[in-house]
Order: sequence, then C-alpha cells, then structure tokens
Amino acid sequence: MSFATPPGWYPDAGAPGTDRWWDGAAWTAHTRPSAAAHPAPYEPAHPPYAPQAFGQPTTPPISRGGSRTRVLAITLSSLLVLGAAVTAAILLGPDDSGTRAAPGPTASDPAPTAAATSATPSPEAGPDGDPGVLVDQLNGITLAVPDGWEKAKNTSDDAPTIRTAVSYDCPGTSASFCYRGTVSTRTARAGRTDPRAIAEADIIAAADRAYEQDVLGRRTHGGITSHQVLKAEPVAVAGRTGYLVRWRVVTAKGPGGVVQSVAFPSTLGSETPVIVRLAFDADRPELPVSLMDTITRSVRPVGDSATSGGVGASIGP
Repeated sequence: MSFATPPGWYPDAGAPGTDRWWDGAAWTAHTRPSAAAHPAPYEPAHPPYAPQAFGQPTTPPISRGGSRTRVLAITLSSLLVLGAAVTAAILLGPDDSGTRAAPGPTASDPAPTAAATSATPSPEAGPDGDPGVLVDQLNGITLAVPDGWEKAKNTSDDAPTIRTAVSYDCPGTSASFCYRGTVSTRTARAGRTDPRAIAEADIIAAADRAYEQDVLGRRTHGGITSHQVLKAEPVAVAGRTGYLVRWRVVTAKGPGGVVQSVAFPSTLGSETPVIVRLAFDADRPELPVSLMDTITRSVRPVGDSATSGGVGASIGP
C-alpha cells in the first residue's frame, strides 16, 4: 500500500543545507536554505525523488522521523545478506588446497567403529575350498581327489564330480569329448534302503552313462557290447557297512573300461543311502583298478575330526 506525499518543503538530497518544494506531484524549482526550525510538515511513507529536470539526484529526501525505521531495515537486510554469504562460503567455498571443504562431524554423528580385526574366512579355509577334497554337503561325505584330477564345476546331472584333468575326443563320435576317469556321488532313489540292491541296480546306470551313451543320446564309445563282473561284495565306507559292485565293460569302439557302484548308509540323521560311482578307461597305467579301492577308502563324513573330513588327503594312482 502506498500514499501520496503532501506538498511541502523537504531536504534536497542533491544540495545539502537546502530545502526544495514538493507540490504534491513533482519537485519544483523553488528552494530555500534549510532551517532546523522548519521541520517537514509530514513524514511520507515513500518520499518523492528529485527530478532530473532540475539537475538533482534521483534519491529521495531523507526525513528525520522515518530515518530510524529505514536505517534499521537496511541494517537488518545487510546482516541477512552477510549471514547468507558466510553460510555459502562455508558450504561451497574451496579450502586452501582448492577442494571443497567437507563438513565436520556433529554431535549427532555416530562414533566411528574400529576396523574388524579378523576377516571372514575364505572358501579355501574349509574342505569345500580344498582342491584335494570333493565335498558332498547334501549326503554329508567327502572324498579325496587323486593327483592330476580336478573337481568338475558343471555336470549334466549336477552330481558332485571329480575327473581327470585332460579330456579327449570320444572314440564313437567327434561331436563329444570324454575323460579317462570320473567319480561322482549321489543320493539313492527314494524308497530303497538295502545297499546291495542299490549297488546292483546302479551299476547298470553307471555303465550306460559312462560307455553306452551320454545325456544327449550320443554313443560316445559305440555302445557296450558285453560286460564281466569283477567284484561284488560288502565293503565298509565311512564307518558304515555298504556294498560294492564292479564291472569290466567292452565297447564297440575304444578300449572300454571299468565301472563301479558303491552304496552305503549316509552319516546324516535320515541315513538315506549314498551312491559313489566310478568309471575308468581300461588299460591305462595311470588308472589302475586299485585306485578305485583307494578312493573308496578315502570317503569320510563331513567334519570328521579324526581325518578333518578328508582335508589334506592326497592320493596317487
């Protein structure tokens, strides 16, 4: 809201010691010496500005009564501007090194915690990370990995598997590759509990998978033409009584091989039987049949305190 300034003599800001007549709408050419005995008849809320026509500055005359309010307002505005400038300098201004200064900690900031003194153990710290041990957590067993063998990262049936490190083109098809030796572990089919019956049934599946055809139906060794039972007897595995069946198979192509199935009760609470399958190419000096017995004897329960679950075991051919 604004009000018109009434006519009267007002101090001329452009001529100190002089009053100029304001006719209510514009400055006039009439002036007089300023006198303290002639106060301004009215303190305008918005003093008029001296016109350029008389060569006077355009700043408004400062009246005595309204000057205190105006000075206070200007002072307050100056403090607000100064405060904003200081705040901006603190938050945004660069430090001596030319980088933005980071705010310091406040009372509400949480106290820094000490760095952990012990790191999380790596997988290599347990049997799973030991390249010399195959761990079957599902069935609760471990077995030793022979020298020169490796743990397979991926298999067609997702069974924990170890195998010879070097593969070769299968003799029955160039579209696939084979391994000289493989060992895998698995859970017996539900409902079966007799180790002998399980081993006698599984040896057929073990021979077919190793030397008859693979999961894609390819006859990797030209198919099995005959087999011979080499061994069928009870055996102690991981402190449990199991049963072992071993065959020698003849194939249409290649040397054929020796396959074995061992079944025994799990050391876990349910004691669901476990199967260990082995398949070695025949007539390989690095794969004697005795190595099958050595691998079978290396089977231990996971966490076995006497053998560290197989950790550190190393067996050769």
